[in-house]
Amino acid sequence: MKVVRASKAGFCFGVKRAVKLSEEASKKKGPVHTLGPVVHNPQAIERLEHMSVKEINEIREARRGTVIIRAHGIPPEDYKVLESKGIEIVDATCPFVKKAQDYARMLHDEGYAIVIIGEKDHPEVRGIKGHAKEATVIETPEEAERLQMCGKMGVVVQTTQEQAVVGKIIPILFNKTKELRVFNTICSATGERQEAVKGFAGKVDVIVVVGGRNSGNTRRLAQIAGRIAPTYHIETARELKKEWFRGAKTVGVAAGASTPDFVIDEVVKRLESY
Repeated sequence: MKVVRASKAGFCFGVKRAVKLSEEASKKKGPVHTLGPVVHNPQAIERLEHMSVKEINEIREARRGTVIIRAHGIPPEDYKVLESKGIEIVDATCPFVKKAQDYARMLHDEGYAIVIIGEKDHPEVRGIKGHAKEATVIETPEEAERLQMCGKMGVVVQTTQEQAVVGKIIPILFNKTKELRVFNTICSATGERQEAVKGFAGKVDVIVVVGGRNSGNTRRLAQIAGRIAPTYHIETARELKKEWFRGAKTVGVAAGASTPDFVIDEVVKRLESY
């Protein structure tokens, strides 16, 4: 069985930066925490825990030392709470996410009704919404259809959304307002990994997508892959099952932007042993 690795897979720039900042922060005196998982990958988090970088989920848990803001960013009010506690802040917010936050804040200041295209409960979206002050979050064309008319509308997009889905939503929003201003804040790494998966079309019999189940961009890769060939979303090589590949001549391996190379390498090695 031939194993083909996607041309773009694994850590993107923003994740590499967040992990590097976390590694550097691990050398600081006092406790070092990340506010939520610094990236959406259990294996990367486990590695940082071995370096004494511990995860907390609530700001009230941070009392001293250093707190790392994860790649997904946080609302501005959370920054203020951390600063009021005298805690040292290491801001590992992805630059692409920060740009979406900046656009949301600008649109609010200019009086636009703000729409965020993204997952309502995703930490990145919650952070962007905090910078927008007020915003409506939608994820599907059906949700866009249900929006009320407004004078002027501003749109920002969760950085890991699928371009094709956003492309279906924008024309609907155009008919919901007299003035529409759209910032396409999907990051290039997301698009590259999605296009790499689409490149498997007609070339593989099965696709394995590697990455955290809590990773939005990895879940979307699996959804895209599922339109091309039978697809399995796994976190580690241990989850692979030989029966998935019976009769398969070629298997494609893709990975989300928060998946470490060592995890992808282990999956490829296991598949090559079949």
